[in-house]
Amino acid sequence: MAVIDRPLVHPDRKLSGFRPFKAWRHFRKLIADKEDTEQVFHIIEALKGRKSYNKALDFVKSDAGQALIQRGNDLPGMLDDHARWADLPPNSVAQNYIRFMKREGLSAAGLVEESNKFKPASERPNDQLEWYFERLRDTHDLFHVLTGYGRDALGEGCLLGFSYEQNPSPGVLFIAYAGNRELRKATKTKAPVLDALREGRRLGREAAQLAHQEVESLMHEDIDEARARLNLGRPEIYYHCLEILEAEGNSAQELMAPQQAQAA
Repeated sequence: MAVIDRPLVHPDRKLSGFRPFKAWRHFRKLIADKEDTEQVFHIIEALKGRKSYNKALDFVKSDAGQALIQRGNDLPGMLDDHARWADLPPNSVAQNYIRFMKREGLSAAGLVEESNKFKPASERPNDQLEWYFERLRDTHDLFHVLTGYGRDALGEGCLLGFSYEQNPSPGVLFIAYAGNRELRKATKTKAPVLDALREGRRLGREAAQLAHQEVESLMHEDIDEARARLNLGRPEIYYHCLEILEAEGNSAQELMAPQQAQAA
């Protein structure tokens, strides 16, 4: 069924209760195996709140949201079609995105696959709200490229802080702060990593809503011009922390984090 033909909110959609102890159990599993990205979805599900639901509903009901729905773009397929963007300039958003994905060995389809391990699409409410939540997931790596945050543990946490301010989900904020705590514990760093997370939240509040952008047009923009248009500030404290962490002898591999999905 085309998204435009789905109900706004499926009658079977329910808001799950706030379950912090369940979230903590899944976080411990994530710490034990950083590649077990499925745990991220469990954490977010355990801490779902009404704010993210209301924000999603407001957007899908808006003219801008309905316009994007009517376009009917398959975001993962479009983002993974690198040949589609081959003729764009080197500093375009698309070319920066392609370089990032190739360097990190990622694909938009891969994140969809991880999401489906948690809950197959057939078990989710088939409504327009689900389209919005999937959009948040599918644009996660595009957020990395636009904001400048890397996939190291601090970068993922800061990006989740940024994302929380854009699309408030308690589970996302929980992962950001819990991950920050684990980073400090593991590295015993003197870097102001908590300040970097606060910076990410501030930048998220100040920026335009990234997930509400028309992605196809955005991919054609020069990335510096796109960042200026979207009011995306440079995460200076984050980059300063990386310098300190490296000087303290923390290798890039030690600082790597799982791809933590942005979902509602």
